[in-house]
Amino acid sequence: MKEAGVDLPQALPSGPSAFIPIEEILEEGAAQEVMSGALLSEGRVNHINMMMGLHPTYLNCFLRTQNALLQLDGPLPLSWRHFIIILASARHQCSYLVQHHSTAFLLAGGDESWLRGLHCAPPKIQHLQTLNKLLAHRPWIITQEHIQELVCPGAEARWSLAELIQAIVLMSHAHSLASFVWGCGILPEPEQSGDQSLQLCSPTESCSPRDKARNHQEWSEAVNEVKLLMERMMMVQQQGEEFTQEEMVTRFERERTESLLEHADVQRSVLPDCFSRFVVDADFTYQDFSPRGVQAPPTMRAQDYSWEDHGFSLMNRLYGEMAQLLDEKFQVVCALTYHTMAMHSHVDTSTLRKAIWNYIHCIYGIRYDDYNYGEVNQLLERGLKVYVKTVACHPEKTTPRMYFSFWRQFRHSEKVHVNLLLMEARMQAALLYALRAITRYMT
Repeated sequence: MKEAGVDLPQALPSGPSAFIPIEEILEEGAAQEVMSGALLSEGRVNHINMMMGLHPTYLNCFLRTQNALLQLDGPLPLSWRHFIIILASARHQCSYLVQHHSTAFLLAGGDESWLRGLHCAPPKIQHLQTLNKLLAHRPWIITQEHIQELVCPGAEARWSLAELIQAIVLMSHAHSLASFVWGCGILPEPEQSGDQSLQLCSPTESCSPRDKARNHQEWSEAVNEVKLLMERMMMVQQQGEEFTQEEMVTRFERERTESLLEHADVQRSVLPDCFSRFVVDADFTYQDFSPRGVQAPPTMRAQDYSWEDHGFSLMNRLYGEMAQLLDEKFQVVCALTYHTMAMHSHVDTSTLRKAIWNYIHCIYGIRYDDYNYGEVNQLLERGLKVYVKTVACHPEKTTPRMYFSFWRQFRHSEKVHVNLLLMEARMQAALLYALRAITRYMT
């Protein structure tokens, strides 16, 4: 039939990911205790938890945060929380999350008619759509006016600050988790697999891990890439050279400008109804920070508004328990290391992890005055930059080829580690812009 040109249906890969063999996930014995906890609390281990289970310390933090966000007492009803996640997930065409939270919405007593579309939800929720699209695609545009429109509309649809901060965390959580789902190639749960819109990719040859090293030459090249990266990391760690503030700014601007060249295929496509019913202004998507023109937004200097000095303090006043959980999650993911890299052990990977985090914040227009952005170019290869920018900004455009094109000799768990850094850096960046706008509104 193949010779006759007939397209044959292909079986989906087994396991939670289209990119990662189930064998590698099951080999990680350290995750078993955390998996058991997830099994007891949720009655099952879903595909997201299985992937995060490659890093049990992080998964513990994630589960505590998600439980507090979706289960514990708070200003918003439980059904509303799930519906807000549906709206946020739809912006990135993440069927996995849309379907999961549609089910959870109904189980929490949600009105089934809302699932017919945003227009069926109360006006109060409909008013979130502008903030939702900005948080998802261009958070640097958020201003105190956007906050004022929600908390002081002079009508019954008014949001309290406590309600709004919970909604902002829910939306940011869903946007960043959608990046993780797409970045790790997470497949539908068994009960979702009948929905063809949920298929991330066909298990073609490009999805196969055998692509990592088809022949001895590619294997040797990949080994040399690891060796070269380790040498560069050593150089960065040993550099004692100091730069003027002007030179540091110049290096940031150079990196930001170069990041404009690392773009995914972002051709417009018609949204399927399963997403479009929840999306307003579907043509509004990511646009590179600080585009050319008079209206270019100013860079956010971390010294002027950072999570540690400003965001956490405000969050702690408005949503205390969540501030503590988010802070712990950010700290855990930034410190997470096993002192290994590909086939090497006893490696200090701190400079590499910091370069990934700061590159994502650079894409989002956040600059650290004390960081030498020249290190980003030294440590992050182009394939990794393309992947990171795509997953952070256009996650629905992620392809298997992007996943397999960088770090060809690294373990899959190390690539999942990149996705954890990416997810949390993205979430923190979006929260910083929203919290800054709230701070300006309050003052």
